[in-house]
Parts: sequence; C-alpha cells; structure tokens
Amino acid sequence: MTTHFKARFVAAANAQDPAPLLRHEFGLASGHGRISAARLIVSALGIVEPHLNGIRIASDLLTPGWTSYEWRIRYAEYEVASLLTTGPNALGLALGNGWHRGRLTWTGGSAFYGDELAGFAELCVTFADGYRQTVATGSGTWLSGRGATGANDLYDGQTIDARASPHGWATPGFDADDWADSRIVEVDLGKLEPYIGPPVQALVELPVQEIWRSPSGETLVDFGQNLVGWVRVRVSGTVGHQLTMKHAEVLDGGELGTRPLRTAQATDRYVLSGREDVFEPTFTFHGFRYVQVEGWEGSTDQLRSALTAVAIGSTMQRTGYFSCSDERLNRLHENVVWSMRGNFVDVPTDCPQRDERLGWTGDLAAFMPTASFLFDVKDFLRDWLQDLNVEQAHQGGLIPLVVPDVLKYIDQPNLPPVDTAAIWSDAAVWVPWGLWEAYGDDRVLHEAYPAMTAHADRLLSKLSSSYLWDTGFQFGDWLAPDAPPEKPWAAKADASVIATACAFRTLELLTRASGQLGYAGDQARYGEAAARVRKAFRHAYIVDRHIISDASTVYALAICFGLLDQSERAWAGDRLAEITREDGYRISTGFAGTPFAIHALSDTGHIDEAFAMLTRTEHPSWLYPVTMGATTIWERWDSMRPDGTVNPDGMTSFNHYAFGAVADWMHRVIGGLRREGVGWSEFRVAPRPGGGISSARTSLTTLTGEIVIEWAITGSIMRTKVIVPVGTKAVLDIEGMPVEHLGPGAHTRESERPGPSPSSGFPGPRADSTT
Repeated sequence: MTTHFKARFVAAANAQDPAPLLRHEFGLASGHGRISAARLIVSALGIVEPHLNGIRIASDLLTPGWTSYEWRIRYAEYEVASLLTTGPNALGLALGNGWHRGRLTWTGGSAFYGDELAGFAELCVTFADGYRQTVATGSGTWLSGRGATGANDLYDGQTIDARASPHGWATPGFDADDWADSRIVEVDLGKLEPYIGPPVQALVELPVQEIWRSPSGETLVDFGQNLVGWVRVRVSGTVGHQLTMKHAEVLDGGELGTRPLRTAQATDRYVLSGREDVFEPTFTFHGFRYVQVEGWEGSTDQLRSALTAVAIGSTMQRTGYFSCSDERLNRLHENVVWSMRGNFVDVPTDCPQRDERLGWTGDLAAFMPTASFLFDVKDFLRDWLQDLNVEQAHQGGLIPLVVPDVLKYIDQPNLPPVDTAAIWSDAAVWVPWGLWEAYGDDRVLHEAYPAMTAHADRLLSKLSSSYLWDTGFQFGDWLAPDAPPEKPWAAKADASVIATACAFRTLELLTRASGQLGYAGDQARYGEAAARVRKAFRHAYIVDRHIISDASTVYALAICFGLLDQSERAWAGDRLAEITREDGYRISTGFAGTPFAIHALSDTGHIDEAFAMLTRTEHPSWLYPVTMGATTIWERWDSMRPDGTVNPDGMTSFNHYAFGAVADWMHRVIGGLRREGVGWSEFRVAPRPGGGISSARTSLTTLTGEIVIEWAITGSIMRTKVIVPVGTKAVLDIEGMPVEHLGPGAHTRESERPGPSPSSGFPGPRADSTT
C-alpha cells in the first residue's frame, strides 16, 4: 500500500537486543531562511522514546501504545522546531518491548505480534521560503547500539545498569564508532494511524508514608495508595551495587503479597554507577502500594527521601466530582477514581498488576456511565473502539472478549468456549451509545455503527426460535458472591435470563442509534427484533409475579432495561427489596447485576433498602473493602478476608474498576445529578437524601460549562444550591416541592423535610481533590 510517508521502520543490528538505541546525525539545509515549523512523527514495533539533541522530546509514555498491531499501528506527532540548531543535530530513538514483544496473558507467552523491535521517525522541517527537508528512518545512516536498559517487560519489570549508560547518545558528536548499522524492517505503512486518544503520561507523584522491617527482615515501603506506575529512585552508592525493587498491592502475613501477581515478577533492578543515579523504569509499569527494597546501603531516612511513587495513566480531563458528609463514601468514591485512572493506561484494562492486564469488554460495558462522568473519555474510547471494530471485522462479526484481542493466539483449556457473550460482546453497542449520550457526538455512532449492527446480527443468529438467548456458554453474573470460587460464572441468577435481557437492551439501544443516524430500515428491523425478544422474555421468564431464578440480578435487569410494564415494575421492585432485606442488605450480584441493582431499588421507591445496601460494612459490600483499608476497588468482594489474609483464588486483584459502577448511583441519587438530554443539554436536580447523609456536593464539567449541585440538611430544612450553565436546561425535582424548571445561573431553594435530621453545613473541599 502506498502512503505519504518517506520513513521506514528500522531495527537494531542485533535483533535480540532487549532495548536498542537508534541514532542519526544530520544538518539543516542552508539558504532557506529561518525554520517556520518542524514536525516529527514517531512510532514503533514496541514502545519508543524520541530524543532530539539530547533532550527527550515529550513526556509521553509507552508510545505508540497497544493497538491491534496486525492492522493498526498509531504514531505520535510533535512540533520540535525549538529543539533544532543551525549546527549538527542528532535524532535518537530508545526502544522497549512494550506490548508488541513483551509478555502478555497468563500463559507465559510473549512476542505475539512479532519478535523484533523497530523504530519509525520522520522529521519534516519547513523553512521560511517554503522549502521542506525530511529526515527519516530508513534513509541516511541510522546506527544502533546498546543502552543502559537490559531486560524490560510490562509484567516483569525493568533492569537498568547505570554503568552502561551511553551518555550523550542522542547528541551531535557522540562517539558511535562501536555502533552498528540499523536494518530496514518491512511493515505495511498503511497500518499507521494518528492517535485519537490522549497519550499516557505521569499524572501524580506520591511520597513514602512508612518504612519498616517485615517479620522475615525485609525492608518494606508503603506509599499509602494503591497506584499504577513505578518508583523513581535517586541514589548514590557503590559502583556495581544492585538495588532491587519488588512491587505488590497488599501485604500477606506481614510480607509483600506477591501471590496475586501470579507469574508477573513486577521487579525492577538497578545497578549503580558510583555517581548520583536517578532510576525511572519507563519501559514498564506496576500495580502496587507496597515495595520491598533489597540492597539499600543507606539509612531509613535516606531511603525515605530517595523514593517517589509515580502514578501514570492516559491524560484524560477529570470532569466529575462527588463528596458527602459520610467520609466512608468519600473514600469509596476516591477508590473508584484511582481504579479507573490505574486501569485506563492506553487500554481500558481489567487489572494493572498481574499477568493479564487485558482490555476486557465486559468490565467497560458495566462501568461506562461512571467512566464518562468521572473523566472525559470520548477520545480515549473512540480510539479503543477502532480496535474493537477492526478485530471484529477480521473475526466474522464476533466481538472478542478482550480488545486488542491477544487471546486469539492462545489456548484456554480452563475456560469453556465462548462465542458471543452477553455484556462482554454487548460492549460493541453499550459503549458507543454511552459515549453518544454523554457527549452528543454523532461521529461516535457513525464510526461504531458497522460493529454495532454486525454484533446485533450475530446476536440474533444465536437466539433460539423462541427469541430467547438460551444456548451456548455465558459468563452470566460473573463473580457474584454466591458463585463457587472455581466457577465464577455459576451464580444464582440464571445465565439465560441475563443473556436474553441483555439482548433486548442491545437491540433496543441499536434501534435508537439507527433512528438517530437516520437509518429507518434498520430502525424498524431492530425495533421489531427487540419487541420479539421482550415478548419472549416475559412469556418464558415471568411466572406468578416472579422472574426465573428469583435472584437480585434478574429483577434488576428487568427493571432497568425496560422489560416490565409499569405495574410489573412495582412487584418486581418489591421482590428485589424483599430479597435485599432477607439477605441482610448484603450484595448478591456480580458483573451483570451490580451496576443496576441499587438503581432498580431506588427507581422503584425502595430508597431505604438502597442506602442500607450502600452503607453496609460487612462482607460482601462496597464499604467492606474501605473498612479493610482499600484505596482502590477490588475484583472480588472478598479479595481480602476479614482476618487480613488474601483470598486464595488465583484470580484476585485489588484494583478492578467494574464494581465501582456504584459511583454512578452516588452521582445520580445522593448527588442528585441526572442526565436527561444528550450531552447533558438537559439535566434533573433530584437528590434523595438517606443513609444518615446530611450534605453532598456533586459537579460535572460539560460542553456548556460546569454543573454544580450542593445540598445540606439542618434540622428539618434542606437547602439546595444549583448552578446551571448557559445553554443548558434543568428541572428541579426535590421532595416536598413542586417540580420547577431552572434557567442558567445560580439558584438556591429550601424545603421542609419530615422528621429530625443531623445538623450539618455544606461540605468543604471535595474529598478527592488530590486526584
């Protein structure tokens, strides 16, 4: 395929070099006046860090990220005119394994996309008279050499030998006599695409909170927050001495809890130069709160000042905030934010620490409303949806379980064969529809529409003749507390009921999307199919005012997805509330039911049961991890047992955002901010106090401005403040007051509430302001 690129991908002379360096010296053309612009495009098979005249060009990390490399490789673009000189210039590329050649999945396999690293760079310099000079890999003399980095892997960590650092390797005049020529690697340049989503960068730095000795005598460091990134180390010591950093999310028996990492080593090794060294392992990242430091030669105070935790993530703008008078709920909400940040590292992964870190579609489908509230995820997920589209197009319409789909390269003997899975595959429709609702950008639907319809057509082919989705394996209510640990899909809620309910929701949303885009034929076709599935669900699964399997999840989905008539919603809500009370307000739902169960309770008038479930602290509950000191959302409701031991199952993560979907309910019900118009052009102010909460503040930055809702109860009076941005409509819906339409500006209302309430003023600074 012909392209406009002049550059080619080039690799080091030694194909097995774990982290090669590439360099090229050049001069600028003369006689054309000053430089008016200089655009540098870089990409890699692997990950690349570009340098120009000794300066690292950008703070971006892990470029070009993880895409479906078979068909799509991104490139980054930078303006670098200010870094060029009139004398000799040097352009350098530092390469690492990344997702392309590094380990992926729990099988121990690596190099699924290729066993060779290669860099790509094209510098186009434009002069005042319009003349353009191009400097490109594959053209001219590009040399390759070894750097200070040896082993590097996203799962296992990075080794840096400061003694071997080739100082000045990307500056003009560097002595490269022992470097070798690079080699051209044939890559279809038609795969190259610009970034749609934001780059990964360092976001937050955290100091050491505590240092102590474990029972076995190891030096342990606590940063106080489970995060994703690495530890920067500033150290002076004996030349050749090795410092080892092992990372984990939790302690187990007083020691570093590495068992949940499975085969991921999560270990960085640094060999000292004898001078002052600053080690920062930018070719890896870890999910951790605790670090075990081996080989430290200094004092504890020196260690404290030497270490800084660096949290990384995709640079999405924070848009939504929440705080209330219950500090436990503030911590829960902050945990959701940290889990989302740590798992939105170029790809929306399930977990950031063990030998997995894959873009599971089901997690995102469950979390979508929360994600689009907390951060501006439009471009981040538009980019990810490009990979979903291309993976599906090459798999006969099948939506893979993970995107990018590396699982297609491995055998999975412990998992039943999956061919189109409710919720997981439904992400093809639920995610773009959620983006459209949040941002009102038809482009999202246009780009995703082929995948949306292909999934719906495949889904329809899986339905039985009675229009039920009752064949094939399903994940069901994955990781519900009552499911056997060895069979997390075997929950109480009937998998066919769940799948059929999800089929209806997918078809109903696609009907709306077809109408929005003006595809009347599709709108009619999918609308008819949705009606058939709804009728089949009601006929097969509703018996004597009960839904088959009589579990919380099936009632929640039926209520929230619109499978019931108004009168049926009443008894279904009553039964859901009854189950909730009978269970002692414990959570009994997994991935399928958890995002919806608490909504189903409050939407059917059972607000007290909803608050009782939210504020429960015994396992299983949202606040149980908070009582155990969690700073992120856990994968299992009991990832850590009450006695402080780690769940013995091999699938135990302490940073999984999916169950954090409850934050959506906190925003809508406690905060009272409910979207009604696409892109938040209209919203409802409807706080519903409960659970002993006396005040709350919720805000959201939208395309038209910031929406703010504050309320506080003093005695029997509830005082509510609302800020409505210009160009936005709001409806005030407060109990005890008539519904009122609000125009742009600031509004304050007071309402009488029955019964005594605790005295409280408005909340101060939002609890998660540090994030």
